[in-house]
Amino acid sequence: MVDTKRIVSSILNTSGSYSLPQLVNSVVFRRSVAVFALLLAAATGCSSNAIDTTPPTVEPAQAAASPPVATKPAGRVLPLGGHPQAALFDDRTSSLVVLTAGAAPQAPATLTLFGPSGPPRTVVLPGAATAIAGDGQGTAYLSTRGGYFTVDLAAGTAANVAVTSETDTDFTAIAHRADGKLVLGSADGTAYTLGSETTVAEKTKLFARVDAIVTEGNTAVVLDRGQTSVTSLNSQGTPQQALRAGEGATTMVADPLGRVLVADTRGGQLLVFGVDPLIERQAYPVPQAPFGLAGSRNLAWVSQTAANMVVGYDLTTGIPVEKVRYPTVQQPNSLAFDDRSGTLYVVSGSGAGVQVIRDAAVGR
Repeated sequence: MVDTKRIVSSILNTSGSYSLPQLVNSVVFRRSVAVFALLLAAATGCSSNAIDTTPPTVEPAQAAASPPVATKPAGRVLPLGGHPQAALFDDRTSSLVVLTAGAAPQAPATLTLFGPSGPPRTVVLPGAATAIAGDGQGTAYLSTRGGYFTVDLAAGTAANVAVTSETDTDFTAIAHRADGKLVLGSADGTAYTLGSETTVAEKTKLFARVDAIVTEGNTAVVLDRGQTSVTSLNSQGTPQQALRAGEGATTMVADPLGRVLVADTRGGQLLVFGVDPLIERQAYPVPQAPFGLAGSRNLAWVSQTAANMVVGYDLTTGIPVEKVRYPTVQQPNSLAFDDRSGTLYVVSGSGAGVQVIRDAAVGR
């Protein structure tokens, strides 16, 4: 039996002082060893190995409690109360879609739809919802206990879809693949790749908790805040690579150019990953508790929740370069971007409204 725990421990516990190039190589090497050890443990079937047990976790990081706004937010601010959880932009309906939880844990959640004209519309969901994903073609998907909701954004109607044999499963994350299939995650750390609207094709119980899922094509990437890790799942739902994501990763989005952006809120970094294979391409310091993320064709957008700011970074030069910066509404937890109009949306998590910044990449 191969004692992978002893091997990994002897390598990762090596101490010493290194120059910058050595340190970078050491970080990459440690991540590679961690992935190797995980695969080796699975291959050798060593049930006594600590890697096979429930993974150790840290206290999940979270957004900073934003101070009162000291500078007038850029653009204009539309009213929206409550405590919005997430937002996305739907290309088909040209609508910003904002998910807001109900007043009580099990109370129905709502979607607020901000269209190109007229007042916002509200869709009351059949129950509580935990996360949102979209297909960009007029449909939103929201995870809930036992399954998910589908919402026709043009009609403003919602339907409940139960996943077979998962009535009591607390689904916490959801994503839509290029082939139309959904991937869900649960509070007990299981990723579910659906084979149809209601049936599960593959289950992977590998995480402390599934906090977010995004997709690039038919590859899914899972964020686990407790392990502060990202893990890729192939089109069959089988785990591929797994990497540490900073010191306290909180949020994750996929951008239109095939990259996955992660906010390391505790470590103060923007992390940029390639997906096939999963590899960390860039890590750049972003102070003041980075949290909200949005990807676009020109810039990557990151909110600083401790400063009520949002920053746009150019990622094309090999290292992120700050291009624009705007003051925001209080608690800028959620971002969304419309590439056709160049509009950035900043959604307050404390009920301070929705900020609309047109031609955001141009600057002021």
